[in-house]
Amino acid sequence: MSSKFGPAIHFCRKTPVSKSVRNWIEKQYIPLKSNPGFPILSRGECFSTPPKLLSYAKRAIHHHSNYSSPPPAPGRLIQPITLTHRQLSTAWQSHQKAEPSIASSVDDDMKDIFIRIRQELSGREPDLCEVASYYFDGQGKAIRPMLAILMARAVNAHLRGEGSGSELLPGQKQLALVSEMIHTATLVHDDVIDRSDKRRGKPSVNALFGQRKSIVGGDYVLAKAGAMVARLDNNAVTEIFAQVLEDLVHGEFMQMGANEEKTERFAHYIGKTFNKTASLMAYSCKGVAILGGADENLVDKAFQYGKHLGIAFQLVDDLLDFISSTDAMGKPVAADLQLGLATAPVLFAAQKFPELNSLIERRFSEAGDVVKALDWVHKSDGLEETKFLAQKYCVEAVRYANNFKSSPFQKELVSLTEKVLNRTK
Repeated sequence: MSSKFGPAIHFCRKTPVSKSVRNWIEKQYIPLKSNPGFPILSRGECFSTPPKLLSYAKRAIHHHSNYSSPPPAPGRLIQPITLTHRQLSTAWQSHQKAEPSIASSVDDDMKDIFIRIRQELSGREPDLCEVASYYFDGQGKAIRPMLAILMARAVNAHLRGEGSGSELLPGQKQLALVSEMIHTATLVHDDVIDRSDKRRGKPSVNALFGQRKSIVGGDYVLAKAGAMVARLDNNAVTEIFAQVLEDLVHGEFMQMGANEEKTERFAHYIGKTFNKTASLMAYSCKGVAILGGADENLVDKAFQYGKHLGIAFQLVDDLLDFISSTDAMGKPVAADLQLGLATAPVLFAAQKFPELNSLIERRFSEAGDVVKALDWVHKSDGLEETKFLAQKYCVEAVRYANNFKSSPFQKELVSLTEKVLNRTK
């Protein structure tokens, strides 16, 4: 495949990318100034190469028989350069070893997150505290507080410069705690609703303590989070976190009653994804920007970054539900199908296999429905299309991150999109 942005690299493969995926690459893909490189195609996936990976890829290209020197002039259409799976795998492994942790500059801000949350949850009822604190064991991804802290420090550096000007404000740190508490409370309630027996590779809270105690424990975490927001004494921040709770409830009801017309399913899915996942991330970014003293324009940029990253995060999560092992995810594979939920891979697959629509309508409730749906998803471009859609949202997130002045934290907001897109659990 040619690219007007330079050479395209792809793995050797037998199956061509779908027409819609190819159109998206050719017409909508925009290389990011902050993340230079050229498109890499891997099983239908396209992403911009980070600088260090680019250097490794160039070395591999240099010794490849299809490489022509000197390189073509910018904008000239050329033939694709094909690298073997091993060549790019080696390059990627080298890149991973060379790249520092993207959260390195906020490690100090993150190290006491779970200790402080457990302190907030301590009280007069030891049994209640035990239930409420069960998931705050440091085993989660903690991407929400990390996102809030990165955004806070990027905003502070933008407004007051690096160094002491970018230091995290106490209120911003408190909102980072709140974001993780609200997220975890929803996990508790989700596990009760879904009757899950496992979370993060260990017994779920409801399996260990029972449904009644788990519901009360989740409520207690939300109540404590609300009290922490109130202590900030900022009406705008209080209002946006009330909106988060409203969105979460709406999202859960959208998921419970997802029986819309097939032409409306994807819009319904994206709306539900915003409410259940992206809203908390978006409003956390908005909240720390407000507390940092940002103007309305910068506050909106922070919100939009969190929104697009959050939707991408959930798209990847729905993708991993089909391709990751139970050990990696800490929950059963195809768990969403077993719950009757049609996520992006299924909705994309239904475009190629219309027979899926009847299974979606009955929420995969008949014997053999889950197995059939799994088979159709893997025979279609559903997984590739989902990854590409996540990539598109990440590209948009980076576009908003580039509105902040350059700083280590702004750069890590950009890097975070790559981590979200390429995570394996």
